[in-house]
Amino acid sequence: MTALAEKIYDEALDLPTDSRLELIDRLLGSVNLPVRQDIQQAWLEEAHLRRNRMLSGEDKPIPGGEVFAEIRKRFE
Repeated sequence: MTALAEKIYDEALDLPTDSRLELIDRLLGSVNLPVRQDIQQAWLEEAHLRRNRMLSGEDKPIPGGEVFAEIRKRFE
């Protein structure tokens, strides 16, 4: 990595998680990777399915803190 890229990386680590994720998303989008429409469509359908299940009450949200705590427990 160049010195500039290393500096940007170090500064990005100080950002809140949401900001880092947004930055990652924007950087990946800037690479112009080829998009597979079938995969894109499958993810869109899955997102709609999950949204509808949440709205209907079939599924219930789990706070992110609980999710990450459970993940940490699994890997300790």
